[in-house]
Amino acid sequence: MTGAEDPADVAARLTGHRVLPGSVPRGASGLAEVTLDGVGTVVVKRGSDPRSARAEAAGLRWLAGADAVRLPEVRGADDDWLVVDRVETGAATPEAAEELGRELAALHAAGVPAFGAPPPGGPADAWIGRAPMANRPGDRWPRWYAEHRVLPYLREAVDRGAMGTGDAALVERVCDRLPELAGPDRPPARLHGDLWNGNVLWGADGHVRLIDPAAHGGHRETDLAMLRLFGCPHLDRVLDAYDRADPLDDGWRGRVGLHQLFPLLVHTVLFGGGYAAQAVAAARSALRG
Repeated sequence: MTGAEDPADVAARLTGHRVLPGSVPRGASGLAEVTLDGVGTVVVKRGSDPRSARAEAAGLRWLAGADAVRLPEVRGADDDWLVVDRVETGAATPEAAEELGRELAALHAAGVPAFGAPPPGGPADAWIGRAPMANRPGDRWPRWYAEHRVLPYLREAVDRGAMGTGDAALVERVCDRLPELAGPDRPPARLHGDLWNGNVLWGADGHVRLIDPAAHGGHRETDLAMLRLFGCPHLDRVLDAYDRADPLDDGWRGRVGLHQLFPLLVHTVLFGGGYAAQAVAAARSALRG
């Protein structure tokens, strides 16, 4: 089916439920809300790239399979469209933040076969936002992180003129020193993969739901560093609760910049602007440790 299909028709086709009379699709940026008989209100999302909707659906199901974090239920998906339950949002509370910290610790501890492991049923070549993201398995995090999460976006940023070669050389120094900068060896964690504040929905029922994952196997500190990148309500409560549930390794605060390199370079490729400067600052922070 094409992206020109009506969202109400998509919802009916993918879920098998009737669209209620008077239900009017509404939304923007590829999103619409539709009310279905026997289900309630769902969000119908058009994928930005071929198979991106299927990749997101596989990620949501994989994260839900850990029975750790709350996510909207996937009602249907194909290569072009995703249908999930709508989340009624409310206030961000300290109690919900602490619960989120415990849930993230449980999600990460659920584990995966390898760094770069993709969600079962989804394409290995997936997306983070609108940027392609290749999931290639690896057994050592420093090498895998450099080869598949930092250097591809660094090269594209330079090719697009979004970052100069001098700044790129600083990031390459971080990659060269990753074995000594990475901290203790950790087993691969099951990551949300795009855990910025906009993908954390504070539910009206007092619980947090996570949306829009770029799920893959990675280092648990990457999810936590991304939460800090653009700010998150009650973040100290989230991190403290996480640390109580599954203690973080010594020196993790000094590695925040290292783990933020990946999302900052993705943003540099997608949006340019000041993200290159932020990526360079994160590289300097990583080298300081």
